[in-house]
Amino acid sequence: MPKLTFCLPDGSRRDVDAPEGLSIMEIAHDFDVDIEGACDGCLACSTCHVIVDPAWISRLSAPTEEEEDMLDLVPGLEPTSRLGCQIPLTNELDGLVVSLPAETTNLLR
Repeated sequence: MPKLTFCLPDGSRRDVDAPEGLSIMEIAHDFDVDIEGACDGCLACSTCHVIVDPAWISRLSAPTEEEEDMLDLVPGLEPTSRLGCQIPLTNELDGLVVSLPAETTNLLR
């Protein structure tokens, strides 16, 4: 199983071994990592915003136009910001590191 590291807003790290094929958002939910994912991965919000470690960003597929539109709504947008629902974990991403932002905005409420 691929390993994924979540860097939490409090500075702590959470390493998990997760099944291949689940999204970063789904993995976070399965391991009680605090990512909201209000739209459940439908690209209708940006509450699963993660910041991908720069060493890993080139290994991901480029974001779609729909994902980029949602990223425009996130507070604290970074050059390596992505939506966790749009990143499936694969064996090629074994060791991926993502940081959770300190703030998210839920426009669906």
